[in-house]
Amino acid sequence: MSDLLDYTPAVATATEELRRKMANVIPDIEWAVHAPYIAAINALKREKQAVILAHNYMTPEIFHGVADFVGDSLQLARLAAKTDAQLIIQAGVHFMAETSKVLSPDKTVLIPDMEAGCSLAASITGHDVRQLKQAHPGLPVVTYVNTSAEVKAESDVCCTSSNAVAVVEDIAREWGVDTVIMIPDEFLAQNVAKQTTIKLITWKGHCEVHERFTAEDIRGFRAAQPGVIVIAHPECPPSVVAEADFAGSTSGMIDFVAQKQPRRVVLVTECSMSDNVAVEFPKVEFVRPCNLCPHMKRITLPKILHALETMTVEVLVDPVIAARAKKSVERMLAVVPAKARQAA
Repeated sequence: MSDLLDYTPAVATATEELRRKMANVIPDIEWAVHAPYIAAINALKREKQAVILAHNYMTPEIFHGVADFVGDSLQLARLAAKTDAQLIIQAGVHFMAETSKVLSPDKTVLIPDMEAGCSLAASITGHDVRQLKQAHPGLPVVTYVNTSAEVKAESDVCCTSSNAVAVVEDIAREWGVDTVIMIPDEFLAQNVAKQTTIKLITWKGHCEVHERFTAEDIRGFRAAQPGVIVIAHPECPPSVVAEADFAGSTSGMIDFVAQKQPRRVVLVTECSMSDNVAVEFPKVEFVRPCNLCPHMKRITLPKILHALETMTVEVLVDPVIAARAKKSVERMLAVVPAKARQAA
């Protein structure tokens, strides 16, 4: 791992624009620690012609300081596939790096910490999916993108939290069925079930960040902050979503803030997302009683620099599994939402 770097006048000058951009979320005393790594990473990635993908849950010094592409897991993988860069550093968790490799098989994908996992992705295996299909023959499997490549490979189509309803209805129509297996996030499936007539067979997988929120928490936010707008992620329990003013994917939450510009808002999701969005909307007051993802927080600036310096740790996916997983992702990308079909 790289030694602690010095905050020199040259580093201060090189990073001053970024310091000003993040001044409302990173105090100067912390900036002096982050800035040398930001300067070193940005110089080295240019030298190696690399790109850094940062998930919305990365801390601001990563998200705004060194990332070339930001967004949710699928957005990042798609952007990585379009870039000419042959070296990708995934600032996110392991399943995200796998998805980037699946969509960019000829590129080198590195993750700064192989231990950056995901409770939701870890809740199900390819063997589990095969058993589900045996128990429910003739039903399609819709799999959330927050899963391993092995699980995607055993699935018929993937979905995101923003397109899940459209994907479920599309695959049910194609297969001529009224029931679909939707895995692994139980709460996402329950929230989707409230928006469609398709019956869903679910799996007891949860995100350890979102499952901890309760409806009582939401009522507490409103009592403590009168007039606050509550935005929840659909990985939260349905009782939480029911109490919120809006529920949507990470990109949907950001779009809501951008369009509505609420005076005060609470994002019921991972902590760092509030900081990252606050940088872009300094006039919006973000209430921050949120939950941290311990896996996302394993990715740090020193680890990103180390990954670039040593070209580790490379993420590999068996080509046979990758090809099958890619089909389920591409099948999802072909789905046209119902509103778009009606407008056509």
